Amino acid sequence: MFDHAPSAGLRAPRAALAGDAPAIDLNGPWSFRLSPDAHASLDFVNPHYDDSAWDRLPVPSHWPLHGYGSPAYTNVSYPFPIDPPNVPDDNPTGDYRRVFEVPEGWDDAVLRFDGVDSHARVWLNGHELGFTTGSRLAAEFTAGPWLVTGRNVLAVRVHQWSAASYLEDQDMWWLPGIFRDVTLTRSTADLFVRATHDGRLSFEGDGLLSVPALGLTGLEPGVEARLDVTPWSAENPVLYDAVHVGATETVRLRIGFRTVSIENGVLLANGVPLKLRGVNRHEFHPDHGRAVPYETMREDVLLMKRHNVNAVRTSHYPPHPAFLDLCDEYGLWVIDECDLETHGFGQAGWRRNPSDDPAWADAYVERMRRMVERDKNHPSIIMWSLGNESGTGRNLGLMADWVRERDPSRPIHYEGDLTCADTDVYSRMYASVAEVEAIGKGEETPLDDPTLDARRRRMPFVHCEYAHAMGNGPGGLLDYQDLYDAHPRLAGGFIWEWIDHGLRHEKLGYAYGGDYGEPVHDSNFVIDGLVFPDRTPSPGLLDLKVVFAPVRITFPSTGEVSIENRYGFRDLTHLRFEATVEDVTTILEVPAEGGVVKLPATTPTKDETWLTVRAVLTADEPWAPAGHEIAWGQVRLTTPTPAPRSGGSLTGADFSEGTGRLIRLFGIEVEGPRLELWRAPIDNERFGGLDWHWRTMGLHRLTHRVDAVNRDEDRLTVVTRVAPAASDLGLRTTYTWTGVADGVLLEVHVVPEGEWKHPIPRLGVAMSIPAEYDQVTWYGRGPGEAYPDTGLAARVGRWSATVDEFQTPYVFPQENGHRAEVRWATLTDATGRGIRISGNYGLTARRWTTAALEEARHLPDLVPGDRIHLNLDLAHHGIGSASCGPGVLPQYELQARESTLTLHFTHP
Repeated sequence: MFDHAPSAGLRAPRAALAGDAPAIDLNGPWSFRLSPDAHASLDFVNPHYDDSAWDRLPVPSHWPLHGYGSPAYTNVSYPFPIDPPNVPDDNPTGDYRRVFEVPEGWDDAVLRFDGVDSHARVWLNGHELGFTTGSRLAAEFTAGPWLVTGRNVLAVRVHQWSAASYLEDQDMWWLPGIFRDVTLTRSTADLFVRATHDGRLSFEGDGLLSVPALGLTGLEPGVEARLDVTPWSAENPVLYDAVHVGATETVRLRIGFRTVSIENGVLLANGVPLKLRGVNRHEFHPDHGRAVPYETMREDVLLMKRHNVNAVRTSHYPPHPAFLDLCDEYGLWVIDECDLETHGFGQAGWRRNPSDDPAWADAYVERMRRMVERDKNHPSIIMWSLGNESGTGRNLGLMADWVRERDPSRPIHYEGDLTCADTDVYSRMYASVAEVEAIGKGEETPLDDPTLDARRRRMPFVHCEYAHAMGNGPGGLLDYQDLYDAHPRLAGGFIWEWIDHGLRHEKLGYAYGGDYGEPVHDSNFVIDGLVFPDRTPSPGLLDLKVVFAPVRITFPSTGEVSIENRYGFRDLTHLRFEATVEDVTTILEVPAEGGVVKLPATTPTKDETWLTVRAVLTADEPWAPAGHEIAWGQVRLTTPTPAPRSGGSLTGADFSEGTGRLIRLFGIEVEGPRLELWRAPIDNERFGGLDWHWRTMGLHRLTHRVDAVNRDEDRLTVVTRVAPAASDLGLRTTYTWTGVADGVLLEVHVVPEGEWKHPIPRLGVAMSIPAEYDQVTWYGRGPGEAYPDTGLAARVGRWSATVDEFQTPYVFPQENGHRAEVRWATLTDATGRGIRISGNYGLTARRWTTAALEEARHLPDLVPGDRIHLNLDLAHHGIGSASCGPGVLPQYELQARESTLTLHFTHP
C-alpha cells in the first residue's frame, strides 16, 4: 500500500497568494472515525454513506489531542522498525468526511490542503482525486469536474504511518491529522516576483503587475522595471502593495525589495554584512500541537522582535504561510527549511538512508519544489534549506540542483554534510566556542579534498543550532556573540529553540515524552525552548535580548558612556537614551551613528550607587510601543566603605549545646546553616554527564561530622568535616559565629581535602526558617535568576518578590531561582518581622528542599511545606549547553578550593 511515491493526482505547486477568486472555507467540524490499522472499509467514500454515528473532530487539528490515541515524542528514534519503505500493521488511520454546498459555476475549482500528517488519500463525491505526503507542504487537487451544484461530499483517509514517515523524523511530537487549513478555491493564479534592493522589478507569470505607490502600472511578464525604492530589511521591513491582474482573477501581494549575496566569504543583505541573531522555531501550541492559531503566530513574531531576535530558521519544515506573511510585515530574516529529516537512520549506521537511495529521488525533489513554489515571493526568506539531519547523498544534490535553477537569488543551506558540496554556506550545529573562533579566522580543520576545502573556506559560516535552551539555560551566549561580531565570516546563528513543546495536561501541568506511555520516547528533550509552553519568556530569552541587542552600551572611562550602533540598516534616531541615578533621569544627546557621550554629573554618596543607561523607542513601532527598552548598561558610581562593626554578644542567637548548630535567631526557629555542595541537577548536567560524575563522587549524600565546638561570650567556633561515604574526599569546614552590636556574624571557612578531579555544583550553606517569612527584598542583581554564565538580563538594584515568585517554573523541575551578587536580603512575614542577611552571596529561597526539587518530574510534584529553605552561596558552577552541545567554559567552572563565606545576620 505504501511505497516511495510521494503523491498522485497533485496539481503543479504554486505560490500562496491572496486573490479575489471565490473560495469556500472547509475548516470546522468534520465527521471522524479512527481505526487501528490501514485496512478499514472504504465504504465511507460513497457520498450516500451514513456517518451520523461518527464523532465530530475539528479541522484543523491532530486527533491524538482530542482523545483518539495518544501523542508520542521521540527526538531521533523512529517509533517503528527501520525497514523502508514499510511501516507497521498497527497504523492508526483516521477517516474524515465533510458535506458542503457549492453554487453553480465551480467547474474550475481546486481543492487545497495546507498540511496533513502524514499520508492523505482524497475522494470527492466518490471519485478518487489522488493522495499526498509531505505533511507540512501544500497539496492541491483538481476538483471542478467532480463537483455538483448543491450538496458535495469530501472524504479523506489519513494514515499516521507511511513511507513518508521515514522523511519526517524531526525531533517533535508525532501528531497525525489534518492540522492546517482545507479550502475549495477557484484561484489558480501563480507568479514569481523578483525585486532587488536597487529597485529592479520583474516577474514570471501572466497578466499585468502594478505597484501604485511607485507609480508603476501594467508591468508585463519578463520586463524589468527600474524604480526608486526603500529596500526591505528585517530592521526596516518596507513593503509595497502590488496588484496582479490576470485573465480570471486579481491578486494582491506585498513586495519587498532586497538582495542576498555572498562576497569574499561574507553573507550580505542589500550589500551590507548580515548578522543573524536568530532562533529555531517549531510550530507548537500546548493545546493544538502544530495547528497553531494565527494570533499565536503573531504573538511569536512580536515576542521575537521585542527580544531583539532578527532571524528565524523554520525547523525543520516550512511553516504555515501566514507566519511568513508576518515575518515580511514585522521584519525577520528567514531560512525556510524543507520538510525533510531522516535522523533515525543514524542509529542504523545510515544504512538504507533515503538521501542516497535513487528510489526516493522524486520524493526529495518534490518536497523541495513544493516549498519553494509556495514561498518564493516572501522577501523575508533569504535562504532555502534542503532539510535537517538527513546524512549525505545524491538526492540532496538533486534538490540543490533544482533550486539553483529555479531561484538562484537565494543561497542554499544544509548542515548535515561537512563538505558543503551542495550548499552556499558552511553550517554547523553546536560547535564549541573554540571551533567557532577557528572558523571565523579561517583556521578550521581542513577537509581531505583540497578543492572542497578551498570552496568551503570561501563560504560564510551559519551556526544553524547552538546554545540548547533546555531547562535552566542556555549559558555562555555572550561568548558566542562576541565571536560573531568580531569575525566578518561568521554570519551569526540560531538558538535551539523557540518554545518548550509541553502539551497541556490535567494532572501533570505540561506533558513530555513518556507521559503518554510511549514505549520509545526521549523524555523531556522536547522541553528545550526560550519560552515556556504558554509563551512566557524564560530567563534564557531575557538574557538573549541583552546579547542580541542592536545597541551596545559600555562605560570606557569615568563620566562617559559608549553607544555602539550594531544595527545593519538604520541609525539610532528612533531611540531615546536615558541615564538614571536613583530616581533622577537625564536624556542623553547621542549622535545618530552612536559614539562616546558625557554622562550627567552626579553627587557622590556614602551608599553603593549605580547609573543605568537605557535605549528605548521614541515612538510606537508596529511590534512594540514607545518606551519599549531595546538595550541597557550599568556602571557603579560609588563603592561603599564597610562600616566598622563594634563588638557584641551572641545573645540574639541560640545554638545546640552538642553540635553548635544554630537553632534560633532573633526568636525565629532556624535549621542550619550548614555546608551544601549539591543542587538539583539541571538538564545540561543530566544529559551532559556531569550529574553522573557528581553522584559518583557522592556529592548528593554528604555526611557532616562535628570535630570541635568552642564557645566564649561573643564567639562560637564549630569545626566539622563534610564528606561523602566511600570516598577520601572531604572539606574541612569551620563555622565561626561572632557577636556584633546589631546582630551576629558568621564566617564559614572551607578547605578541600583529597584530589577533586571534577567541578562541584555549588559552594555555600543551606538553612531553613518558618514558612510565614515569605516576603523577600534584596539589593543585588535582579529581578530574575542569574548563574555564572547566565543572568545577563539581571541588573543591580533593589528588588522585592515573594518566595513563590522566586521560582522559575521550568517544566522539568531543576535548580533555579538563584539571585546573584546579593549585598543584603530580608525575609519577613506580613508584619515585617524577620531576618536580614548581609554579605556578598547568591540567594535561593524555596518552599521545598533541594531533595524534593531533585525528585520532582513535573511542577505539581512540588508540594509546599512548613519551612522556607534558603541557600546562601559563595559560588555556583556554570550552566553551559551540554544537554545538546558544549559544556561549561573553563572560566565558569566551580572548582573545590579554599574559600571563605561571610554573612551578617541582623533584624530587618
